[in-house]
Amino acid sequence: MSNVPHRFAPIQRLLHWLMAACIFAMFFIGVGMVSTVAPTYPPLILTHKTLGVTLLVLVVIRLAVRLHYGAPPLPADLPPAMKLGARLSHLLLYGFMIVMPLLGLGMLWAAAYPVVLYGGIRIPALLPQSDRVHTLLWNAHFYLGFAFFALVLLHLAAGLFHALIRRDGVFGTIALLPSRNRTTPVE
Repeated sequence: MSNVPHRFAPIQRLLHWLMAACIFAMFFIGVGMVSTVAPTYPPLILTHKTLGVTLLVLVVIRLAVRLHYGAPPLPADLPPAMKLGARLSHLLLYGFMIVMPLLGLGMLWAAAYPVVLYGGIRIPALLPQSDRVHTLLWNAHFYLGFAFFALVLLHLAAGLFHALIRRDGVFGTIALLPSRNRTTPVE
């Protein structure tokens, strides 16, 4: 009997889809924040900060769960370039999920803004006030947000490619609901 999973564990699938929904919400809330000065701004920023910190906690949990349960192998007939692309894109996705909230927090700390989340939870500043650092971190958070969004769209396109074109079972490994049996052997 093999210890290699053929599907992600239920907790991995739940975390994946929960975080996907939160990340998409973050993109749209972020766009709303930078494009308005209306009375909706304060609730948007509070939601953005709270979701960002929540996502940072969830990605740490997700990485621990991933290390514990592992991941199903990619199909054996998947071209090497696509396997490399899948591995690199996943590393980049995890990197963005860690870096973006840290940039956001750093940006707020460098501006001497209090980081207060829903429920009145305060996160103490870990950086001193610095206009120069604030500007650098704001720009990094803003522009890397576009790169992150592009990578998420690429990830979504790859998932649809596996589900609708290749039909190789890759999407079924992360789907919340069970899918049909695989048609392609795994490595």
